[in-house]
Amino acid sequence: MSESKPAESKLASCAYLAMPPADYIGGVFRPLADDTIVTRDPARPSSVVWAGTPVAQHAEDAVAAARAALPAWRAMSFEARRAQLERWRETCVRHAGRLAAAIAREIGKVKWEAELEAKIVAEKVTITLEDRVLSRVAGFEVAAGPGKTGICAFRPHGVMAVLGPYNFPAHLPNGHIVPALLLGNTVVFKPSEKGASVGQLLAELAHEAGFPAGVFNVVQGGGAIASRLATHPEVDGVLFTGSFPVGRRILEANLDTPGRLIALEMGGSNPAYVSAHADLRRAAIECVRASYATTGQRCTCTRRILVDEAVADRFIPMFLKLASTLVVAAADDGVPAFMGPLVTEGAREAVLRAQAELARRGRLRLEASPPDREGWFLAPGAVEVERFSIDGEGDEIFGPFVQFARVRGVDDAVAQANATRFGLAASIFTADEGEWNAFRQGSRAGCVNWNTGTAGASSKLPFGGTGRSGNHRPAGAFAVDACAYPVATMVDTAEPAIPQGMHIAAIGG
Repeated sequence: MSESKPAESKLASCAYLAMPPADYIGGVFRPLADDTIVTRDPARPSSVVWAGTPVAQHAEDAVAAARAALPAWRAMSFEARRAQLERWRETCVRHAGRLAAAIAREIGKVKWEAELEAKIVAEKVTITLEDRVLSRVAGFEVAAGPGKTGICAFRPHGVMAVLGPYNFPAHLPNGHIVPALLLGNTVVFKPSEKGASVGQLLAELAHEAGFPAGVFNVVQGGGAIASRLATHPEVDGVLFTGSFPVGRRILEANLDTPGRLIALEMGGSNPAYVSAHADLRRAAIECVRASYATTGQRCTCTRRILVDEAVADRFIPMFLKLASTLVVAAADDGVPAFMGPLVTEGAREAVLRAQAELARRGRLRLEASPPDREGWFLAPGAVEVERFSIDGEGDEIFGPFVQFARVRGVDDAVAQANATRFGLAASIFTADEGEWNAFRQGSRAGCVNWNTGTAGASSKLPFGGTGRSGNHRPAGAFAVDACAYPVATMVDTAEPAIPQGMHIAAIGG
């Protein structure tokens, strides 16, 4: 690790961190004192996980370090960068237990899900190195006329700011970091202030993996630091995962810099349609899983369930009964839990406020209620409403709460599925291929699934949405597209053709 002397901290050190709270800039850990940002164990809020005060100058220094490291990293051969990313993968495999412990403690994920996220951090490298992904930025040559060759090559943008979320504090930013680095960019990563220790752990692992100084930097902070990185004149691209309001502010702040790459991965109000031709048992299992996975804190979670009126009185009770059996517990409770706590008290209160508002307009079918224990736990909730409409759409409910509405056939289902300003994911449950085709063609969403839930995207596919869910720069297997731009070159080896009306005798030779 760095030879920097650690600052004094009021925090009892995390077992999974080797350093006290710090930023990572130019290959050196810079300690952070005090406790402007404090993260707590959501299962035991009296337990502080990480505490530190952001330093505005660190953002400037991190961008400068990334800029200084760019020429050598960009000039390095693709194979050399590939080898460095493979060392990153090996380091993440070696420390997957530390990473899972960090995710469970700071974000509140249950044990199996924290372990899964830790595992897929390494797998992202493997997927990015697959030929089907790299072929998207492989370049090509074409005959462009007599004696002329046309060449398309891809060039890195430069310094990329990666602004990460809290719900997948390692996996989602890593999904931007790996392709950005592989294609020759350097990175300044700002973790979510709710996942600060996970972000620092990624810095510690990068240090161990031996990235050249300045190629990968980590700066902690809140909105002010994020805003500075998103508008810094020396930043060439912004790769963001988070809410629509923040994504909108990033777009607005960059109206005068159209050349800065902005890739936004935002929220969803994801519908699932349960047809009269569905396997209701399968649909119930998948809809419960997709509605309440990660305690409802996934942008792909099912938020709205459209049930054909012919099967609604059978399906809805099945869903509610299954949802009411979900085990809600902490990662270290020693029980096979499905859901953990929400990340903060504010996150839980937001769900409860939304439930109260919807209960006034609809019929509360399952109450999301806090259990009698310490922590930001919340049982699953559900409400039945008359109909979905854009005018009646509120903010995204980012927690374990879902809405039902009854529909009449696939056309009505498509209409209500599209009654949202978001467009991330949608699902249909049916044995009728004609219904599937109608739903797939009619749905305005970037991920449209058949007989599987909205939550659970594959990193081998593109991941992104329309409307307020994204700006047509999908992540997943297509993240490489946002990390390099095409450069066209014409090479002429033939004698030059003399254009009509040009008199070359005037120049001699």
